Amino acid sequence: MKKTFIYVLGALFCMTLGLSSCTDYLDRDEQTVLSKEDAFKNFKNFQGYVEVMYNVIPDVAKHYWVSSFNWGEDEIITTGAGEYLAGYSVDKGSYRDFLYGSGKNGSTFLDRDWSIDQGSNQDDRFKKSLWGGGWYAIRQANIGLKALEDGMLTDATQEQRNFIKGQLLFFRAWFYFELTTYWGGLPYMTEPLNPQEQFRLPRMSYQECADHMIADFREAAKLLPVNWDDTDTGRPTKGNNIFRPNKIWALSYLGKAALYAGSPLMVNGTDNDLRTYDANYCKIAADALGEVISMVDKGQCQYKLVDFADYSKLFYERKDFLMPGSTEAIMRSPSFGADSYWRQMNSYQISAICNGDGIILCPTANYVNYYGMANGQPLYNEDGTVNAASGFDEHHPWKGRDPRFYHDIVYDGVKMIKNVAADVAKYGPYEFANFYNGGNGVNDPKSTSRTGYLNYKFIPIGANLADNDYGWGFHMHLSWLRLAEVYLLYAEATAEGYGSATAKASGCNLSAEDAINVIRDRAGVDHVAPNFTASVDKFMSEVRRERAVELAFEGHRFNDLRRWKLLTVYPYTIKTKQTFDRDPSVPFDGNAPKDNAVVNFEQEVLVTRKLSAKHYWLPFRIDDVTMYPEFGQNPGW
Repeated sequence: MKKTFIYVLGALFCMTLGLSSCTDYLDRDEQTVLSKEDAFKNFKNFQGYVEVMYNVIPDVAKHYWVSSFNWGEDEIITTGAGEYLAGYSVDKGSYRDFLYGSGKNGSTFLDRDWSIDQGSNQDDRFKKSLWGGGWYAIRQANIGLKALEDGMLTDATQEQRNFIKGQLLFFRAWFYFELTTYWGGLPYMTEPLNPQEQFRLPRMSYQECADHMIADFREAAKLLPVNWDDTDTGRPTKGNNIFRPNKIWALSYLGKAALYAGSPLMVNGTDNDLRTYDANYCKIAADALGEVISMVDKGQCQYKLVDFADYSKLFYERKDFLMPGSTEAIMRSPSFGADSYWRQMNSYQISAICNGDGIILCPTANYVNYYGMANGQPLYNEDGTVNAASGFDEHHPWKGRDPRFYHDIVYDGVKMIKNVAADVAKYGPYEFANFYNGGNGVNDPKSTSRTGYLNYKFIPIGANLADNDYGWGFHMHLSWLRLAEVYLLYAEATAEGYGSATAKASGCNLSAEDAINVIRDRAGVDHVAPNFTASVDKFMSEVRRERAVELAFEGHRFNDLRRWKLLTVYPYTIKTKQTFDRDPSVPFDGNAPKDNAVVNFEQEVLVTRKLSAKHYWLPFRIDDVTMYPEFGQNPGW
């Protein structure tokens, strides 16, 4: 019986994005089912082989019915219905609860029942995972590279050969980057292994793996175009090339991989309290990221920051299942069923106004505190006292805040239902967010916010049963990497690599401080204050806070806390709520919730995470670490 050798992902992209037609060289022909030799013989067939690797990248925000992917101190999950989600297990330090299997185990994009089924399950988001898919893709990349080395691509231009090799190198490095981010150093395979031979490659250190990744990304950056649309090879599919790896992808991930290699966890390990960076890796990162930023600033690539008026387009689109990301998304996964947003959307709201599962993913109050003031100052000093320079007033806690606070966060008094008249008895009590003491459902965390806040970064106000303000074609999606993060990675790498907030990487006109201010300018926030640029340590506190705000709830915080070696350090170990009463002397104004006054404003700890050194890395399966002695378990597991 013939078995299809490759699956051409272009058809999936066309369906997902609502494109009118697929392109010629993405259409599978008869010869692609014949043999390995035929699969690699020309660019058309080889490109189809490459695109299989994209099909195994998980969709972080929609990998389960309700997806949990914020595992830092940023989010807390309702008890009861949400206890099967990964975030709940991370809080307990029970990492094995959410790995390896199905049901409660395996409810994440990291490792679950995995399949590269090229039949009916090819679009099943439940079958995508980093562990299974990553190793599959790495082997596919090595097979493809060996085919190139052996001269099997006989019908192709030099440009087409370069693009094939560049993509294979990118995917090999990218999957290794994601795997090592969670599990640490691994055997870095550069050729396909014979399945008949015994596998005995030892685990490398993180830095040894990073050196291979950096080399692969660097070579990929040399081989790949900035924009496929501007090349002879990409011209037949012009307008449909946004999902293919390019020079910007490769340089950006070169920088991210190098910065990770130079970060405190990877440099110092877990058996000490050292949190120093490796300046050499940071310089490599800064120079690569600076090259991307220079190209963006000169208009030499297709990427640019969106205007703040269009900020929501980075996270959701309202019609035609258009994939969010706009001009800022660098790397995205395919969306395996664009309409699968429904339960995830409901998990950000109180249950009474949506058809959810009784699960609410609430921003923690301590994390919301990272959203400072519009004048650029943090709310609090390191000792927990109010920062006088900020102008923050606990009597008016919603006033004068960073504009991203108002975009991302629903706080007390915000109007949540516009069309209350649809059913006044049912929706009237929830017209406004009543998160004050004695407000709606205060004793039932399943029916309201558990922390005093809700996360509306990924949904619009009105995404409820009364307003139905999302409509057919609404699509939520998260990028693996977007341009704003490139600026923030550059700021961190440059400051640590070149030793100053005012330093610039080679070939880039922006200083570390400037890069932060570019992101703040977009949001309408004042620049980093001079007292935070006087030393690298002071500046890093603002870099960390800026990452917390700009990249909030996009799945980055857990990895950031780990690589910074802060996961087990107070106050990053607590999750809090804010309690308060509405000031009875000041009339409540639903039209101006920013100005509403409160009294008795207090913080209350809901969860204290008792995590230890072993929690900086995920455990491997027992089956994996018992294959042979050189593949050892991570410490403590």
